[in-house]
Amino acid sequence: MNNNDILRRTRYTFDLSDDQMIQIFALADHETTRAEVSNWLKKDDHPEQQQLYDKELTIFLNGFINLKRGKKEGPQPKPEKSLNNNIVLRKFKIALNLKDEDILHILDLANFRFGKSELSALFRKPDHQHFRRCKDQVLRNFIYGMQLKYRPGPDEA
Repeated sequence: MNNNDILRRTRYTFDLSDDQMIQIFALADHETTRAEVSNWLKKDDHPEQQQLYDKELTIFLNGFINLKRGKKEGPQPKPEKSLNNNIVLRKFKIALNLKDEDILHILDLANFRFGKSELSALFRKPDHQHFRRCKDQVLRNFIYGMQLKYRPGPDEA
């Protein structure tokens, strides 16, 4: 999955406005403009779409954690320069205060079967012998499951 797609799907899932997106970046001590956010959210084939780099997505996810869990005192964590699906999944887990069972339930909502031992392997350190890379299919189904769980339906909006 590319970073722009993750940002678009997160915005859709949690029904975030442009102002809320800018506020989330600000919660991670990063200023961004409405034009930047708008260009990051454009479809991949749009001529004005700009690539969202790993650092900016990390800043957004750190701000999302601050939005959902509250901002910690002191300096904010430094954004990772290199991002992978394991880190993205971990940041969603932290932001939404999810346990392993919650993640498995979200994947189940997307009709994606995944075992508890497979899941724990995704959260291990990369040098651990049982570490496993999170594939795009897992992250895509997790984000789709989040959409099914958290996106307000037409009756709730």
